[in-house]
Amino acid sequence: VMFADIVNFTRIAEGMAPSRIFSMLNTVFSGFDQLAEKHDLEKIKTIGDAYMVAGGLDDEKAVDYTRAIANMALDMHSLLETDAEMNQMHLEIRMGIGTGPVVAGVVGKKKFIYDLWGDTVNIACRITTEGTPGMIHVDATTYRRLREHFDFDPPQSMHLKGKGDTTVYRLIGRKPAQP
Repeated sequence: VMFADIVNFTRIAEGMAPSRIFSMLNTVFSGFDQLAEKHDLEKIKTIGDAYMVAGGLDDEKAVDYTRAIANMALDMHSLLETDAEMNQMHLEIRMGIGTGPVVAGVVGKKKFIYDLWGDTVNIACRITTEGTPGMIHVDATTYRRLREHFDFDPPQSMHLKGKGDTTVYRLIGRKPAQP
């Protein structure tokens, strides 16, 4: 599960017409949607200026979803830096990735929305909230699954609401391909 939060969106959107705010979010999230499709991941929802994606929800797909989410996170950073329209917005994003069990489904009788629940979702959300803008932070399980293929900064301790001090790692990039 990955959460991405546009840190400075509220400041940028101050004084803008609602239609312009919608247009900006639509541009960014449409780009993210294309990346989710490219990496064979599921967009779960947007929540204001936050974006949630998950992998591994469909046992039929033979996708290493942890690697796919990490690759998507790196591609999201690249998109914000290289896309001319998005780059002029000077958006800052922070991301949190958690790996583990979740429950997925639809609850209620009106305005159905597919969603995820579980400790993994809470950890990914809290890592994002406490994270540093411009960085991708992952939990220890994600780190263990990715350390062969990606570079990370040394572990750090992050205080997460309801969890206390938690070990997280900053994802730096992909390791060079081995010959």
